[in-house]
Amino acid sequence: MDPGYRYPPSVAQTKRKRRSKHRGNAAGQIETRGRTGRRPTDEELRGRASGSSRGRRRIKPPSWNSAFLKSALMAALLFVFTRIGLFGDQVPLEQSFVLCAFAILLYTPLAYVTDRWVYNRDQRRRQQQQSG
Repeated sequence: MDPGYRYPPSVAQTKRKRRSKHRGNAAGQIETRGRTGRRPTDEELRGRASGSSRGRRRIKPPSWNSAFLKSALMAALLFVFTRIGLFGDQVPLEQSFVLCAFAILLYTPLAYVTDRWVYNRDQRRRQQQQSG
């Protein structure tokens, strides 16, 4: 080949090497190779272990809206169960609606109280870990 030969402008050439290799697995997730340079020091390894995802997870404060959504989901499930005859013979449609409305009225405060109890327990546990 002639040393003065140049590629046509339509063919892109690059001399840059790929910096990191990514590979998709069967589930479609991208896996990276991870650290390929120097070995991490003991301090770096300890810092990585203490920053686990469980310690960083925050439980949201309870709200009446989230309690209502949970109770509505349970009431919808109760409606399906009454319609398919899980509780005996076919229940009339009106009775299914009344039962679901009663379930929403009953489940909403119960869901809120349960969420508040879980949130307060988590806050106490975090406070004890910070002080101790």
